Amino acid sequence: MSDWTSLWYVWLILLLVFLLLLCGVSASCVKFCCRKKRLPVEPFPRHPCDLAVIGIDSDSTAHSTVT
Repeated sequence: MSDWTSLWYVWLILLLVFLLLLCGVSASCVKFCCRKKRLPVEPFPRHPCDLAVIGIDSDSTAHSTVT
């Protein structure tokens, strides 16, 4: 039976997994705290839009070429 202290690579893998989990939890906490303190900002500012409407009659040549 092998001794756990001689299996250094197992401890290294466990340490790396623990550090990754710790970094993920820390990043989530920082992100949550920063989001809570910031004022809500609109992602896209609203600008007035111009809308052009072109009426096409059923007898017009443009309508017959499109269909």
